[in-house]
Order: sequence, then structure tokens, then C-alpha cells
Amino acid sequence: MAGEQIRLLIVEDVPQVASHVRSLLQAQSQIKMLDVVTAGDRAVAAINEMRPDVVIVDALLQGRVSGQQVAEQVRRTEPQVGIIMLTVPQNPVSEDRERGIDAVLKMPFTGFDLTTLIRNVAETRAVESERTGSLVVSLFSPKGGVGRTTLAYNLAVALGENHRVCLVDGSLQFSDLRGLLRVPAVAPSIVNLPTDRIKDSDLADVAWRDPSGIDILLAPPRVEMAEMVTTRDIEKVLSLLRQLYEFVIIDTRAALSDDVLVFLDSADLILQVLTYDSMAIRSLAMSAETFSAIGYPPSKLATVLNRSDAAGGFDKADVEQALGSKIDYEIVSDGRLVLQSNNEGIAFVSSNPEAPISQGVRRIAESMASHLEQRAPSLVKR
Repeated sequence: MAGEQIRLLIVEDVPQVASHVRSLLQAQSQIKMLDVVTAGDRAVAAINEMRPDVVIVDALLQGRVSGQQVAEQVRRTEPQVGIIMLTVPQNPVSEDRERGIDAVLKMPFTGFDLTTLIRNVAETRAVESERTGSLVVSLFSPKGGVGRTTLAYNLAVALGENHRVCLVDGSLQFSDLRGLLRVPAVAPSIVNLPTDRIKDSDLADVAWRDPSGIDILLAPPRVEMAEMVTTRDIEKVLSLLRQLYEFVIIDTRAALSDDVLVFLDSADLILQVLTYDSMAIRSLAMSAETFSAIGYPPSKLATVLNRSDAAGGFDKADVEQALGSKIDYEIVSDGRLVLQSNNEGIAFVSSNPEAPISQGVRRIAESMASHLEQRAPSLVKR
């Protein structure tokens, strides 16, 4: 987390304590205090909304939900969030990461004690998150028709030859993957998962096993059913998928709606897909401005130029200048092979692995595998 601002949320029902913490943090800029939640039963909802890196919880919290219960709920639902338990010497508390206590802060404390502990917890949780042995990749384009869904499927299949992969249909309204693969309407989808606590067995019952060997979490079969999937549902599902798969590939839709932003926020890497099309280039440039405003670091974004041999009056330098960033991957066109493969519901990386278009997708897959190995070398399947 070096160089990044740490987002802090406090769960505290004593105003004087919250005010003291706020005053100690005023003299520095690395830690941003988001808000103070005064009741334990509102903590998880606040974390879901504000997405802090670290939460300070008062061990002596009054009300229906105790401080320890808050910590356990947060660890269960938001495992990436660091938790500091605030207490007094008369009420000793021990570190217990399984129960949600990453560190203990005893009153009275100094500003140095506070900021040092927050930084240490944030850095530790960030490192542990990176060592989960998984990589979440979202494919995104603000314009349809650039081949995003086809690329997502073929990339997932290519990675699935050597890794555990789950492909997520993030087009919740129109279920692009369901259409591409001609999955029966009765096949289960994300709406069939329980809305409270999702277990491994629940996911096993719902995921569609593709003939290639990868698992696919499908979108609902009907447009109106998309409203049944909340952003909180998406976050819980992705958190579980990280624990079960080495790669989670997400095919999003052409929008920057709340559901799409959850898929993008949760991704370790966003593959921006475009073609030599003026509207696609302009839309992606506009999205880049939004991503910058959100605070996505450049390392979170990579650009894929699809149909790179169909320039249409543009050249690569023109596109890179318009985007303000370089093109990371190029994939040539092969309309006949793509059309035949899509009509048959199979991946062209499997049916014709030597084709130039397949080789282009495999180069991206190799890059993703290398990225994962750098993050968690001891956990990557060999």
C-alpha cells in the first residue's frame, strides 16, 4: 500500500473517542477517515458502501451487536478489510485473526501509535490479499460490438488448460455468455445463490460446467431478473470465487452502472477492449477519464486492440495518442473462424489453436499466468 491513501472507518459509540481519533489524524495525509458508525448493526452496511481498508471497532460497543460480533461479521463478509480492536487496559483483548482481530489498540494512545498501527494492518492485509493465489480480470468496453464476450470466453478457456478458472457473465440483463454458448434457459444462474451466506457447495450447484472444463457463473435467463442481483450479492460472490479459483474472468457489459463498477472495482486487472473504430476509441478515452477520477492506478488497466489488422484509416499511434496510454495486446481478426466457433458454442483457442487469432489470445493468457505467478509464486499450479 506504499504511496496509496488508507481509507479508515471507525465503529464507535462514544463521541469523545471518535473526536480524539479524528484530531490525531488531522496532521497527516496518508490516512483518510471516512466516517464514524455509532451502532454495530450498521457497520457491515457502512463498510459495503464506503469500502474502507481498515476499520477500528470499539470492543466495548453497546447495543444489539457487540464489538466482537462486528469484527466477526466483517471478517466473514469482507475478508480483505483490516480490523483494529480498540479497548482499555481493564478489558484486555487478544489478537485473533480468525475472529476478525488483526491488531489491538489500547487507550490511551498517541498519534504515532494510531497511525503506525493503521499502516501496519493495512499493509499486512494488502499483502495477504495478494497472496490468495487468485487473479480477477474484468473485460470492459463502453461500446458493444468490439468482441469483448468472445475474447472473455476464449481467454478463460486458454487459461483453463492449466489453471482453475471461473468465467462470470457480468452482463446481468442480457446474459451474453448464455447466448454465446447456447446454455438452456433452465440452467441456474447467480440469482439461484443464497443472499445471506454463500458456501462453496452453493456455488458448485449453480456454476455451469463448460465442455472445455472451466466453470461459468451465468447471468439470469430473463432481463427483469437482473434487478434481483444487488451489488452486495456481486461482492460476496466475487469474494468467494477468489478463494476457489486461480483466475476469475468477468465479462462485463457496455456501461458504467453500479453493477459494472462493482465488477471493475473488484478486479485486479481491467482489460479494456477496443477496435479501430472512432466511436469505440472515443468512448474508451472518456472511460479513462472516469477511471482516473475514481482513483484506479495505471497498473490496474491494460488495453487490448482487437481486430488489429483492420485499421480502417487509423494506425496504432493514433489510437494510443487518443487514449493517452499504450496498447498492451493486439489480436488479429479471423471472421470465419470466430463466426463458426461462436455458432457452434466452442472456443476457437481449442478448435484451432494454431490460428493467429488463437495465438494472440494465448499470449494474453500467458501474460496473465505470469502476473499471477509474480503475485503468489508458491500457490500457482504448475
